[in-house]
Amino acid sequence: MKAMYFNLDDEFPVMVIPDADAHMDSHPILTYSYALYRFEPGHKKLKADLDKMLGPDKIKNPNYLGTLYFDQPYKAFTYTSDGQNELTGDQVESLISKISGYRQNPTLWRL
Repeated sequence: MKAMYFNLDDEFPVMVIPDADAHMDSHPILTYSYALYRFEPGHKKLKADLDKMLGPDKIKNPNYLGTLYFDQPYKAFTYTSDGQNELTGDQVESLISKISGYRQNPTLWRL
């Protein structure tokens, strides 16, 4: 599992962590839910224990922004802001667009 890094339209840096890293027949399968964290500019990309950042204590992390679920890819999405901070509707829409583009381009999966 590898984190993805995006700047939202308003230059808000976000780290997106897929909740699973599954492979079928040696081909990556992307997950349908993503943990979202604010990424502090100037810091090296986090090499923290990503599994810990997906665990139940993630809501205690001050940079945690919630979880985005792709209920029906390209049709229905759910955003849960169960942490201390949350994204705006426009920010969620921007992330859906960016993650969807990533999901549609397998060449980007090799980070």
